[in-house]
This record gives sequence, structure tokens and C-alpha cells, in this order.
Amino acid sequence: MMKLYISDFDYDNLPRNHIDSILFNNVADDGNIGDIIFVFGSKKSLKYRVPKAIQLYKEKRAPKILFSGGVKWDDQHDVEAKVMGEEARRQGVSEEDILVEPLSTNTRDNVLFSSKILEDSIGLATVRRILIVTTTYHMRRAFMTMKTYLPDSITYTFCPVDDQNTKRENWFLNEKGTARAREECKKIIIYTRNGQLRDFDIEVNSLEMIQFPYPNL
Repeated sequence: MMKLYISDFDYDNLPRNHIDSILFNNVADDGNIGDIIFVFGSKKSLKYRVPKAIQLYKEKRAPKILFSGGVKWDDQHDVEAKVMGEEARRQGVSEEDILVEPLSTNTRDNVLFSSKILEDSIGLATVRRILIVTTTYHMRRAFMTMKTYLPDSITYTFCPVDDQNTKRENWFLNEKGTARAREECKKIIIYTRNGQLRDFDIEVNSLEMIQFPYPNL
């Protein structure tokens, strides 16, 4: 299987197998336990991401949850992180196990602002593994951002969730999913070329390998 560095992809001419490889290769949950569950905010985080975080917490995969996000969406009474924290408490997560970062408005700031929360609360030096909770198509950028801005001593477990339109098996079947997937790849490539993200190599699937329902992946 061929490998390419993220910075080598052409974001203006991405075939389907390149998008599939960038966003979806090797982002499955490895089952490891960690020190913190890190949840990236979004407009629909209460629907997709928070339930996953609570599940992981109740399965004792990590003892604390950090909710990050400072955007206040029209249908919410407060910013993402605070709303997510409220829902976690409502569903039985202990107050002392919830950390909230309520200021960030993009993925990089999610990580940068949360690093201070982690340092002040439990100490970054004590963090050995972070469980990342975000939508599957956003996982690559979330991981690359953490690898760029957090200590190299930290390892990561991917705990992805799917929305309705941008799953691996259907993003290319609907206009919303296609636009979202292409835009996400473009951001990853540009940020890497600009030095905002550390470059990584990706295994590139052949077109034959990604035919629905992905029998070889």
C-alpha cells in the first residue's frame, strides 16, 4: 500500500480514495484506558459526542472528561463546553470528574486552551493517554492538532462517532457529506503545509479497496 505525507496531497484534486484515506484510515478505537476523555465541541455535540463520552466514563475507560468549546449555537442557552458538562452531570457523571474549557472557537484553540486546564487541574506531566471523542471525519485533524501542541509523551486512543451524512460509507453519496469531507481534507492539508500541524504519512487505499461496504478495511 502506498504512503503519502499529508502535505503531498493536492487538495484541489482529491479523488475519493484520497479523501477516504486521509479522513478514515486507522481511526478506530483500540480499547485502551486513559487519563482523560477529551470531547471537542460542535453544534450537535449533545447528540453525537456527549453520549459517547459518558459511555466511556461509565465503562471506566478514563476517570475524567474534559469538554472543550466556546461557541454558543442559536438553539443552546450557553457555550458548547458548559452545555456538554451540564448534560454529563445530568446523566450521572460526577461534578469533580468534569473539566470545562469554554473559550475556544476552533480545533487548535480547543487543544491550546485545554492544555492550560489540564495543567492547572491534574498536571500535563501526569497525562499519559487521552481518549479523543469527536466525529470520525474530524478525528484526523483533532489528533494531528494534539500531536502538534501537546507533549510528545502523551499517547492517544480514538473514540469516534458518526453523524448522519459524513460516515465512511456514505459521505460521497450526499452533497452535504461530500462538501464537508472535501473541506476537512483541505483544512488538514493547508494547515500542514503552513506549519500549523505536524506532517504525518498516510496509507493510501486503492479505489478497489474502498468500494462499499469496505470489505477489506
